[in-house]
Amino acid sequence: MSQDEALAIAFDVMTETAIIGRLADTALGQTLPGGLSVAGFGVLNHFVRLNLTGESPSKLARAFQVAKGAMTYTLQQLEAQEYVRILPDPSDARGKVVRITPKGRRARDAGITSVRPGMEKLIEALGADEFKRARPFLARLRVILDAARS
Repeated sequence: MSQDEALAIAFDVMTETAIIGRLADTALGQTLPGGLSVAGFGVLNHFVRLNLTGESPSKLARAFQVAKGAMTYTLQQLEAQEYVRILPDPSDARGKVVRITPKGRRARDAGITSVRPGMEKLIEALGADEFKRARPFLARLRVILDAARS
């Protein structure tokens, strides 16, 4: 395969991945329990997936590649719903630390449950083995892209 062919295929893969991400976010937003945004669900899922006990708003903004103001808005929404608590950082008097609450964990779990029917349809259409084969490549791609970001 020529370098030009490889670049075209890589670009196509990245384009497909971006489109899939937007479609998945739209579908997720249509199924999430009332009041929980896709961004909010992402934050709750981040805490659970990485088993975080606390994180600064700045680190969360960097992890999600959004402006600190956008993350602050999402965190304020989550705090109003009692899904997170925003507390003074004991190691930095000027800083804050965000902690997920038990109610936040339940909301994340409800979000996971809400997408189950759609996920089951995808598995039925594509087969579980297709997802299993795709996962290692996608995980490696994510790791490489994550390491390369500024």
